[in-house]
Amino acid sequence: MTVLRNISQLATCPADSAQRDAGLIDQAALVFDTTQILWAGTEQMLPARFADEESIDCRQRLVIPGLIDCHTHLCFGGWRGNEFEMRLQGRSYQDITAAGGGIRSTVAATRADTTGQLLEKALDALEGMLDLGVTTVECKSGYGLERTAELKQLDVYRQLDKQQAVDLVPTFLGAHMVPDEYQQCREDYIHLLCEVLIPEISAQKLARFCDVFIEQGAFSIAEARQILTTAKKAGLGLKVHADQLSNGGGAQLAAELGAVSAEHLEYADEEGIQALAQAGTVAVSLPLASLYLRERYMPARQMLDCGVKVAVATDFNPGSAPSYHLPLAMTLACLNQQMTPQEVLMGVTTVAAMAISAEQRIGSLLPGFSVDITIIEAPSVNHWLYHFRANACCGVLKSGQWVKNLC
Repeated sequence: MTVLRNISQLATCPADSAQRDAGLIDQAALVFDTTQILWAGTEQMLPARFADEESIDCRQRLVIPGLIDCHTHLCFGGWRGNEFEMRLQGRSYQDITAAGGGIRSTVAATRADTTGQLLEKALDALEGMLDLGVTTVECKSGYGLERTAELKQLDVYRQLDKQQAVDLVPTFLGAHMVPDEYQQCREDYIHLLCEVLIPEISAQKLARFCDVFIEQGAFSIAEARQILTTAKKAGLGLKVHADQLSNGGGAQLAAELGAVSAEHLEYADEEGIQALAQAGTVAVSLPLASLYLRERYMPARQMLDCGVKVAVATDFNPGSAPSYHLPLAMTLACLNQQMTPQEVLMGVTTVAAMAISAEQRIGSLLPGFSVDITIIEAPSVNHWLYHFRANACCGVLKSGQWVKNLC
């Protein structure tokens, strides 16, 4: 057993707590073994049975659960730096996509790259994420858009999950957009998704969730319902890219079908927000995408006030959110979405765990939870998110093992 002592503030992030309450304990201690958290509380109340156990001095730092990035597009070929200038000159996301850029250009690059090239690139990103204190990452396919390339992306995730410390949660996003070769026969692509890829991916356990992008130029509500219903019957959990660039009813569909999360939601309306609240579907905010696209931010304050759980993630991808810096996304959520630091912290821990159906195992530092721990060079959650730094993470434990030694 190991005791972390001299903790300035410990965030336990209870799964059954209101999002505004991160379970903060000042002047705390934390006890764990190689498999689970054993005790958490004030150091003054540390039970005598732990007095002789190995102890580590946290030197008045903040201790939080390992961060969870619950929406990324981790595996992709190429980058799209040229689009950055185009957007600054006034070209919209839709304009760039219609001209052959956007997702189309990444699909071409991903199809062309070998599995080894994709592995190397994604591994580099995961190392950077872990250095920031991220210990679990949801990762979508969706840059292949044909059988071989979609399976190649999901195989990259399977291999990466075994090669490095960060836990990966793969999601099948074959319904990202209709590829060029199927533009005149959309129904054939939907047949490929429903009758070929979803059954194959489910049988091989290559993904835990299925996601659909509902938007003009992507998929309609009717098409998304068909794809998601097929995925649900195949045993996959459901996620929805909803209401990102316009209000298309994606939030209502996510709630109707019992999706674990609805993601983006920048243009969700009152009806959609109420539907999410009633269904218990997590809303996933992606403030880095709003920053880069210069689009509105998801109405997180309104959602929280209506009883919706709000997670925060990076949307890491080569176009609309080319950064995996989750702490930056957290600070943006505070500044632009009126979320409190405790609400944001819950949004990247226990609420993010809910968005990947893992809240009984990770996202909290209460007894019985996995030993995923991040140590921050700050005295409190408020100070950490107010005083933005390139990287305030100074130590990471993943599954009870030091993967970034305390410095």
